[in-house]
Amino acid sequence: MRIGVVADVHGNLPALEAVAAALADDGVDLVVNCGDIVSGPVDPAGVADFLTAPGRAWVSLAGNHERQVLTRIPSRVDDFTYDHLGAARLEWLATLAPTLEPAPGVLACHGSPTDDLQYLLETVDPAIQPGALRRATPDEVAERLVPARTAGLLDGVTLLLVGHTHLARELRLGGLYIVNPGSVGWPAYDDDVPSFHVVEAGSPHARYAIVTGSPDEGWSAEYRQVVYDWDAAADAAAQNGFPDIGAAMRTGFLPQ
Repeated sequence: MRIGVVADVHGNLPALEAVAAALADDGVDLVVNCGDIVSGPVDPAGVADFLTAPGRAWVSLAGNHERQVLTRIPSRVDDFTYDHLGAARLEWLATLAPTLEPAPGVLACHGSPTDDLQYLLETVDPAIQPGALRRATPDEVAERLVPARTAGLLDGVTLLLVGHTHLARELRLGGLYIVNPGSVGWPAYDDDVPSFHVVEAGSPHARYAIVTGSPDEGWSAEYRQVVYDWDAAADAAAQNGFPDIGAAMRTGFLPQ
């Protein structure tokens, strides 16, 4: 099986269209979208319409921003998104589950299977320096997955697809292969949970992954970067009142 994996589109329609065009040439059997789909300052309504178009057979789940948009947790970008979606698109968001099993032996979620805000493959580590982010150790990842294992969510699972941190990453943990494809539409951001940190992909490309294999034969991933008109996306973000996000889309780094 060949699975296309995307995550963290964040309302960036030009990036999503470029990734979809690349996936159409990749001969995938299935496309899984790991959440944080529409919340962003480029074109959230356009992204929702693209993914719900007739014949679009992608499988999508809800990320933390879907939850935040629907529950109206205060946030400039989520408020912008809510105001631009309309009732029908919000109803579609409300149908998305936080986890799904798109194929035998495969589980997809956004952060971790039990927490859409949890970083699974990265660790915020202010002991290195303020704002530092590092790869999580296998022991850290195993500890974060204890609630999912206790709940039986990982029974029979050999491939776990995640998003949330916007960084392409993988880890083999015993018989479990964990894949984060990176972000389609928002390559750099900062956050203050659990403490201030910076995430930067280092280039403006739209990212996705192709995972090939099966539960019996094992899995492997290829990580792709796609050129698209990131200047147009950045201009749209700035015109909508988010020049800082636009700058990150244009470079892959936070503005200094």
